[in-house]
Amino acid sequence: MGQEEPDLYRDTWVRYLGYANEVGESFRPLVPVPVVWASYGVATAYVTADAIDKGRKAATAHAQDPTRVGVAVVDTFVWQSLASVAIPGFTINRLCAASLALLGTLTRWPLPVRRWTTTALGLSAIPLIITPIDRTVDFLMDSSLRKLYGTPGKPPPSH
Repeated sequence: MGQEEPDLYRDTWVRYLGYANEVGESFRPLVPVPVVWASYGVATAYVTADAIDKGRKAATAHAQDPTRVGVAVVDTFVWQSLASVAIPGFTINRLCAASLALLGTLTRWPLPVRRWTTTALGLSAIPLIITPIDRTVDFLMDSSLRKLYGTPGKPPPSH
């Protein structure tokens, strides 16, 4: 048996494009807002490309079953949108906003030092939030959307 080909969107450096918005949120105190929004564009492009890729793979494996293709695309897009963009972006945004405000209240540090400290805190939090967010999104989807169609890539049972 041959070795399975690595998944471009899950097993290579391309995966890190999904974290672009968290990096953008971490740098929000230092860069213009359009730079932050551009980071969301990169992360959203990654999510969309991964969903299309999973749809193509499902179409190859299950050419006679368009439902499986749709499930693969929807499951990947929703999961990635929540786990790679929406929840971590919100989390880092709030962490950085709170830390900048607290540093302003609790320290006499100059604004540039507070901004860089906030950015460093945001960046350092990224690896800490990934696994808990991924597990939470798995639980949420398993408890809701995936009940409609079963496991990812498998259509719902016929009634």
